[in-house]
This record gives sequence, C-alpha cells and structure tokens, in this order.
Amino acid sequence: MNFYTGQALLEVCEKETIFISEAMKRREMELGSISEEEIMTKLARAWEIMQNAATNPIKEPRKSIGGLLGGEAKKMNAFRKAGNNLCGPMLSRALAYAMAVLEVNATMGLIVAAPTAGSSGILPGVLLSYKEVMGVLDDVIYKGLLNASAIGYLLMRNASVSGAEAGCQAEVGSASAMAASAVVEMNGGTPRMCLAAASMALSNLLGLACDPIAGLVESPCQTRNSIGAANALTAAEMVLAGITIPVPFDEMADAMYRIGKNLPFELRETALGGCAGTPTGCSLGCNLCG
Repeated sequence: MNFYTGQALLEVCEKETIFISEAMKRREMELGSISEEEIMTKLARAWEIMQNAATNPIKEPRKSIGGLLGGEAKKMNAFRKAGNNLCGPMLSRALAYAMAVLEVNATMGLIVAAPTAGSSGILPGVLLSYKEVMGVLDDVIYKGLLNASAIGYLLMRNASVSGAEAGCQAEVGSASAMAASAVVEMNGGTPRMCLAAASMALSNLLGLACDPIAGLVESPCQTRNSIGAANALTAAEMVLAGITIPVPFDEMADAMYRIGKNLPFELRETALGGCAGTPTGCSLGCNLCG
C-alpha cells in the first residue's frame, strides 16, 4: 500500500474503510518490510521519549545552552495547577508540555524530532494533554502517532518541513497539522475530517517566518511551539464541530511550500530578520556569540 498525496490517502482509506493510522501502518509494513510488532515497539519507544521530554523540565528545570530558556514550562504548569489558567485543562497542559520539550532540546536532551527539533514540542504536547484529560490508553495514542506520521510524510514529500527552506510555517505549521489530524482521528473523526483539520492548521500559520535569535532553537521557537499546539487543538475542535475549510490539504501544502520559497532569506533560519533582526535580538546574538 502506498500513497503520495492526501487525496490518494483519502481514496485508500475510503475504499478500504480504514482510518489514516491503519493506512500508514500497512504502508510501513509493506514498503519497510517491518512487522506490526516492530512498529508498535518503535511507537512505544517514541511515545516514552515524548512523555519524558514533556514532563521532566516541569519537575527539574534546566537552563538552556544559549541561556534564553529554562523554567518556563514549570511556570506554565504551576499557573494551571493554581487554578489561574485561562485556556482550560487540555490546552493549558498542551502549552506547558510543548514548551517543556523545547527546553529539553535546548539542553541537548533526548527528543523525538516530529517533524523537526524546532517543532518537536507540538505533537507530544497535544497528545499528552489529550491522554490526561480524556483518559485514553496508549493504544489510542499510537494511532494518533501513526496518523501524524502519514501527514508528516506527505508534507515532507510534497512540500517541506524545513525552516531553512520554507520558514517556520514549514516546521511549526507542519507539526501543528500533524497534531490536528491525530486528535481528530483519536476523537473518532473520519479520514476526510483529519485532512481538513491538517489543512486548516496549515492555513492558520501560512507565512510564519523562521527567525531564531542568535540562530539558536530557543526563542521565539519555544512559544511558537505552544502556539502550534493551540492551533492544532483549535483546528481539530472546529472540524469535529462540523466546520469545513474549502481548500483541500494537498493544495494547502502546495501553497505553504510556495509561500516558503518566496520568503526572503532573512526569514528562513538565518537569524538575520524578524525577531532575530530586532535591536534586542541582535544584541542578544552578539552577547551569546561572544
């Protein structure tokens, strides 16, 4: 089984009456010559790493190598536990967990780059908050991971997940699309609804620059991961509520890629524009670089 576009994936799912997660699992088994047991073992390991990365900085914050991060996730979680949060139990958790993973990344810890290190907090942040609030078993999360993998594969094949190539919309946008689609399936949505959620998540972040201060994956990367998580949950809830988006996933992915290629090089991970190009960003960059 194989599929090269979102439309082809949808046709496979509707013909076989299967979810996207099942289609992706069958693809891996057939093309990767890997057993279902091996797939589940890999998923369990990836999920273990994701959970550790999303929670360890909340328990034991560490200062990042560049010094721009350290302790933010713990503050977010404490704010939620004190009953002061504005966003509700699932989103507030997702924000803290997404930020935590970026702290792990910035301290050379172990993460799952799904799809990249710079956007690695979005998927675990969304999935772990969903698991805790909805009380689902890990088997449901594994289906979410498989679903997200299918969306990520399509974006890597037909567009980009690289900030250097297509801006932060390609990193945070893609991760957000993956998480949105995963949540829709885990909540019982159809493959068509999953692709709609992915398209909506992408559309909300079109044009987002990649402008890391001092060239470090710290700021504004950390807070953008929290925005990516919020965007994913927003898109998923809208689609599950019956709200549609007129532009199909494949066309939205193409639009994202074309916008990315048209971004000036200063806004594609060069640390020369955007946040990095502000007087404060330049000053921080000079201080950090000695």
